[in-house]
Amino acid sequence: MRRSTNDIAWFWDTVLRDLDIQFFRPYSQIVDLSEGKPWARWCVGGEMNIVHNMLDKYAGTKIDNRLAIKSEIEEGTTRTLTYKELREQVNMMAAALRHLGLGKGDAIGVFMPMVSEIVVAMLAIIKIGGFFLPLFSGFGASAIVSRLKDGDAKALFTADGTYRRGKFCAMKPIADEVAAQIPTLKHLIVLQNGSVGEPVRFPSKTKREANSFPYRTHLWRELIDKIDNQSSDESTERTAAEDPMMIIYTSGTTGRPKGAVHTHCGFPIKAAQDMWHGLDLHADETLFWMTDMGWMMGPWEVFGTLLLGATMMLYDGAPDFPGPDRVWKLCADHKVTALGVSPTLIRALRRHGDEIVHRHDLSSLRKFASTGEPWNPDPWMWLFQNVGRGKLPIINYSGGTEISGGIVMGNVLTPMKPCAFSGPLPGMAADVVDENGKSVRGKVGELVIREPWIGMTRGFWKDRQRYIET
Repeated sequence: MRRSTNDIAWFWDTVLRDLDIQFFRPYSQIVDLSEGKPWARWCVGGEMNIVHNMLDKYAGTKIDNRLAIKSEIEEGTTRTLTYKELREQVNMMAAALRHLGLGKGDAIGVFMPMVSEIVVAMLAIIKIGGFFLPLFSGFGASAIVSRLKDGDAKALFTADGTYRRGKFCAMKPIADEVAAQIPTLKHLIVLQNGSVGEPVRFPSKTKREANSFPYRTHLWRELIDKIDNQSSDESTERTAAEDPMMIIYTSGTTGRPKGAVHTHCGFPIKAAQDMWHGLDLHADETLFWMTDMGWMMGPWEVFGTLLLGATMMLYDGAPDFPGPDRVWKLCADHKVTALGVSPTLIRALRRHGDEIVHRHDLSSLRKFASTGEPWNPDPWMWLFQNVGRGKLPIINYSGGTEISGGIVMGNVLTPMKPCAFSGPLPGMAADVVDENGKSVRGKVGELVIREPWIGMTRGFWKDRQRYIET
């Protein structure tokens, strides 16, 4: 632990090698601090694309036939995709995006439910050298407009809609309202999500408002069918290791949205390292985190599991519908080994008692993880004793969008204190200081990080000064 923060170049170089991160061109320097710690540059001179490390490099290996995604929607339909199948779908969508004239350096928003296609869209964007803008699936038009305008988005992925508690929730009308207000946006790509709701309608130019901007609407299936019938470019773009691949907006509600910039060699590496060192996730495991792609835990789950060769579980629906045992049923049916929750979710499920837990075979579970807010003792102990049978660790995790994961975290090796953390993650030079910046112990202070780490945001999109001030 001490060397991981005293010698950050050694540590992160070792992490990259242990994760078998492959480069098209090797980096000449692991970290460059010439502009100061806030502007550390990583993998200097290296060329890579993180999608190559998540999908391409597994071609022809035993991982190719392993499940990359298990998914279930609220009404109960399940799907699976192997690594090979996921790679093929990503390749086709990447070719479709190129056919639309999209490519390196283009920002593309993703406003979709948590179905397997959201992973395909995300990875196709990154594969062509673009950067994706994840958007919370419950956002209204104004929140999406502010983010897509800030990111100069060229296209937007959406769906006709989804279901919550058996009720259809339309997404396409919101996307249409958004698209008409984004001057840079040229394409709206619509997934017909299990033929839910009404047929997708294509707004005509005559029906659009006079001050709206022109954009073209494409159905996901039709785009792919066109690519199936013609020669296409399915290559993975060679990008610099420090090229942006994601702009993810922090949850702050004041002022202009804060778009944290993350690069190919940044967020994904930190996500996989946390999942590996903290959560002890192995390639034969299935991780299920109740989340949304608009929250950093969505991309975190995708990057981490695929870089480790593991399986992610996606669920699109309410966690207690049609019954309060839905989460436990999902874990049993899909043989989940690591379950990620929030304390609020456990408080809600606890109210329904122990019987709904015990009616399901949860023997596949090896550990829990938790983030998003502090615990209080009663729900923590209920999860540990009644669901985890007094044997499974609850790995508490705290960090942020600009961190690419955690600052402090539990683990499976050291003793657990209920509701607390074991300590900083490897590579995180965390400290607690008083108002003068002096380290303190045994009393409350401010949490700081004294050394750079590979996952730290490269700043706010188009606003370096605001990043420093914030």
